[in-house]
Amino acid sequence: MARGVLIVDDHAGFRASARALLEAAGHQVVGEAGGARAAVDAAERLRPGLVLLDVQLPDGDGFDVASALARLPEPPVVVLVSVRDRASYRRRLPDSPARGFIPKDRLTPAAVAALLA
Repeated sequence: MARGVLIVDDHAGFRASARALLEAAGHQVVGEAGGARAAVDAAERLRPGLVLLDVQLPDGDGFDVASALARLPEPPVVVLVSVRDRASYRRRLPDSPARGFIPKDRLTPAAVAALLA
C-alpha cells in the first residue's frame, strides 16, 4: 500500500493492536483517528491508500464515513471492521463503497491482503 494506512476506531487499544499487526506485515500506518469527523479530516490531510474503518463510531456511522471518503479526489480503499459479524450488516454492505468487511476477531494481514488483491 504505497500511500499508507489510516486506522479509524474509537478504542485506542484496538488501534494499537491493528497498527502492530499491519506494520508487522509491512504496511506503513500513516495515522489514526477515533471518530467519524476525525477520520474524514485525517483522510483529507494524509491521503492514505487504505482506511481500516470501524462501523460503530461515537460521532457517526462507518458506512457514512466510507461514502464521504469515496467522494475525495483520491479516494482510499476502505475496509470496514466491527466486533459484530458480517450478518449484522448484510443489508448495508452491498451498497457501501467499502471494498469489504472483516470482523475484528478475524483481522489478519492475510484478510486485508485478500481484499486488496
